[in-house]
Amino acid sequence: MREPNNTKTMAGGANAARINAELVARLERLPLTRRLTVIRVVIGSATFFDAYTVLAIAFAMPQLSSEWHLNAGEIGMILSAGYVGQIFGSLFFGHLAERIGRLPVLLFTILLFVSMDIACLFAWGATSMIIFRFIQGIGTGGEVPVASAYINEFVGARKRGRFFLLYEVIFPVGLMFAGIAGYFLVPVVGWKAMFIVGIVPALLTIPMRWLMPESPRWLASRGHVHKAETVVSMLEKEAVKAGHTLSEPVVRSVDPKATARTDWRELFSGIYKKRTFMIWMLWICVYMVNNGLVTWLPTLYKQTFNLPLQTSLAYGWVTSAVGVVASVLCALLIDRVGRKRWYTFAFLAATVPLVILTALGAVSATQVVVFASIAYAILQTISFSLYLYSAELYPTRLRAIGTGFGSAWLRAGSAIGPILVGWIVDNYGISLVFTVFAAVALIGGLVTIFFAIETKGRVLEELSP
Repeated sequence: MREPNNTKTMAGGANAARINAELVARLERLPLTRRLTVIRVVIGSATFFDAYTVLAIAFAMPQLSSEWHLNAGEIGMILSAGYVGQIFGSLFFGHLAERIGRLPVLLFTILLFVSMDIACLFAWGATSMIIFRFIQGIGTGGEVPVASAYINEFVGARKRGRFFLLYEVIFPVGLMFAGIAGYFLVPVVGWKAMFIVGIVPALLTIPMRWLMPESPRWLASRGHVHKAETVVSMLEKEAVKAGHTLSEPVVRSVDPKATARTDWRELFSGIYKKRTFMIWMLWICVYMVNNGLVTWLPTLYKQTFNLPLQTSLAYGWVTSAVGVVASVLCALLIDRVGRKRWYTFAFLAATVPLVILTALGAVSATQVVVFASIAYAILQTISFSLYLYSAELYPTRLRAIGTGFGSAWLRAGSAIGPILVGWIVDNYGISLVFTVFAAVALIGGLVTIFFAIETKGRVLEELSP
């Protein structure tokens, strides 16, 4: 009895792989249609306010720390609480997205981080703010990696980098918007304005979720072939209606494992083991530096250099703004340069302004705003594009959970950064902060050189069978 059952199972796996290969071929030849643009805009609007929510506390903190008489340790804990929550959110929701789909998880995570935005308005001290930010972090931590997997699964290999990163650039724009809101609102209205701004626009994205299709790659991987076929056919019809001529799909063989069921342990076996540990290190290194910088700088300008509140917020905004410019350049060029080459150069180049700050002693706000902003902008090209790279490293059956596990280390690095800055400033002074961050960036560059792989221009199913 066993032999026929095994034969049937093998035949079923081969058939599923063939169907999946055909669907992938049809997706790969699709042009960028209005539907795909709408998907990018809708997901981007959620990601925009996710980013705004992450950084809102940094621009509320200069006033909040004075009002609540917070010490450096308490400030670091509040700044880090959201990132600690994001560790749990990225792990849990990444796993859940593989089981129930991308869209239900995205909807719930948005509801969660918006509801906690409201709760932060009623925080009465450091402890309550830490708790609310932690729970909010669970939602924000789940939204971005699942959204990244979702976006990646709609676009062909040749257009994937530019299409995805022009969506992902909305994240640093959201960070910059937090700086603008802080500059104009906090000195006039108070720190609560930062949380009020994040409520209504984020709520507007929720009903739009119902207008979007589930990922056809995920549907096929879970055996929902008819639903996947329906989505792909809809995209094809819309492309033809818009005047595009579709070429014949080029069907490539797809490993039967692409449609097989798996669990998180596969992340640590076969070709994925090295990829998993490599991407974890990149996440930790880049976010320890960048979020350590961007969350602390407004407070450092006010407390260490005694700048007026509005000037401190303006300097913090400058750092976020140059990060956006660098991110746009990366989005336009990374498909030409390649992921590995770009990340190697960026990590190593970022050490230069950080070492210069150390040598100068970081004795003035001008030195910090110039050289810290240069380092942040260079590293921002890595931090905002690692979601693209992470999604390329794993097959559909592992993409959301692999990206979620990887971005959990993003959250760990983001949590460590602000706490580390607070501890170093309290005990050793500001200049040592930049020495430590230069060393971390150097480690990121070395890991990239020796362990990263190139993914540009390659079909997802070929990269990750």
